[in-house]
Amino acid sequence: MAASFAGLDLLATAVVVLDDEFTVRYANPAAENLLTAGARSLIGQPFLGFFAERSELERSLEEARVIHWDYSARNVTYVRTGREPVPLSCTVTRIDSFGMALLAELRPISEQLRIEREARIESEQQANRELIRNLAHEIKNPLGGLRGSAQLLERELERQELREYTQVIIKEADRLQTLMDRMLTPHRAPRLEPLGMHEVLERVRSLVRAEFGVEIVRDYDPSLPDILGDREQLIQAVLNIARNAAQAGSDTVIFRTRAVRQITILKQRYKLALELQVIDDGPGVPEEIQDRIFNPLVSGREGGTGLGLSLAQTFVHYHHGVIEFESRPGRTIFRILLPIR
Repeated sequence: MAASFAGLDLLATAVVVLDDEFTVRYANPAAENLLTAGARSLIGQPFLGFFAERSELERSLEEARVIHWDYSARNVTYVRTGREPVPLSCTVTRIDSFGMALLAELRPISEQLRIEREARIESEQQANRELIRNLAHEIKNPLGGLRGSAQLLERELERQELREYTQVIIKEADRLQTLMDRMLTPHRAPRLEPLGMHEVLERVRSLVRAEFGVEIVRDYDPSLPDILGDREQLIQAVLNIARNAAQAGSDTVIFRTRAVRQITILKQRYKLALELQVIDDGPGVPEEIQDRIFNPLVSGREGGTGLGLSLAQTFVHYHHGVIEFESRPGRTIFRILLPIR
């Protein structure tokens, strides 16, 4: 039986195979780790006996077996003798192979919530990028006409004080043109090359220190391998985050890098990923905009364009990565996850 499901041994996700009686007939190494039990002790045991919600779970398994629907349980509690219960997400799929009935995939609730949040953010970002791109194209043409008309009008005016008003129109048109150009900038595919992330961070560190004089503390993992990345896009992504921290009034910013193993990013499982944390001690992201902080034109700073984090998220997505954050007054952490291929 084990040879029949040998391919599942390579999965980083915990998987168990059940027969028609909902008895465990196979468990992969990831399931052994998650359930803190060897395959020998799991095989032959009733699957329902592992969980507190037995009757509710049994009805769901019956539905999955008979109706051929996948079933997802959010709050299944794995009960271990002498240890704290573990909340898990359980997805069950009918398989009909080798005399088996169901395949159950188990994930810690926290990981499942993170995966769902990443998927939601990715969907929202895609819609926002398309909206902003279309909007920028629509604005650019009449903006050019407005500026040109102001220039022609200025030539006909004799009084200097009236020309000051046309100069206001021209300068504001130029400012909006620059904003539109920035909105359209990220629609370039990354030029990938082997790249050391610490080189990117050192470049950002020198730029931020020169511009704001903010102290940036380095906490690097020297064992990190190179990634495949676009140097300029990654510099811009990290620079936008670090600039936000400096402009918010932070006294100290920390760049921290670590390796993360066996992680799911945007629905894709990776054996190894790079985690970059940008940590600051500023006032934090205002609570009322935290759900929208990566949306274009959303800013917590007076006079901000609200494009910095949106562009950063776009560039990181181009590298199959994601940006997350948590914030409270005195401590904000932006976390960039990038797969190491």
